[in-house]
Amino acid sequence: MNINKNDTAVVLTDPQNDVLSEQGVAWELVGDSIKENKTVENLERLLQAAKKNGFEVFISPHYYYSTDQVWKFGGPIEKMMHETKMFARTGALSLDGFSRSGADWLEQLKPFITDGKSVVVSPHKIFGPETNDLVVQLRKRDIRTIILGGMLANLCVEAHLRELIEQGFEVAVVKDATAAPRHPQLGDGYKSALTNFGFIANAVLSTDEAVKAMQ
Repeated sequence: MNINKNDTAVVLTDPQNDVLSEQGVAWELVGDSIKENKTVENLERLLQAAKKNGFEVFISPHYYYSTDQVWKFGGPIEKMMHETKMFARTGALSLDGFSRSGADWLEQLKPFITDGKSVVVSPHKIFGPETNDLVVQLRKRDIRTIILGGMLANLCVEAHLRELIEQGFEVAVVKDATAAPRHPQLGDGYKSALTNFGFIANAVLSTDEAVKAMQ
């Protein structure tokens, strides 16, 4: 892959408290995976490298508004997110209660996201970017190559990977800048994600490799 700041961007999904903080509602399911991968530290390293070396950063967040809480059906993870009020906000036009909530950015990543240069796109509503404006924002900036990380590996990251590949982007997934739930019935989402990353992505990198490629 040709990784250069002219047409390559870092895309992160859901760098938010509910899936990255020990106080987040998903920590019981994802905490071990986050600690083993050093996910938070590696996300911070990716953002530092991107900012230092002039790569654009795009954030694809996950928000649920009160109007989303009346959906009539959903899969097991969707239902869990609604039941736990994961990523909940009072509304699309209001930031009431947002600061330090589960929907807010993880504190140590916030300076990189709120610097006025990172592009925060509209929220995706299930797992993939088909329901937000990520692709058009990338296209409008002539981005062709993506360095992808964030949460959760087997859900939003994998869904973004699949759609971005379908849209004609070249995508490298950073395997230790993500993590996934371990569920007693559903299994280990990280192991399944790694398998699919290998089959789908144009490259599967470590954070060390990604940071080096951005230098």
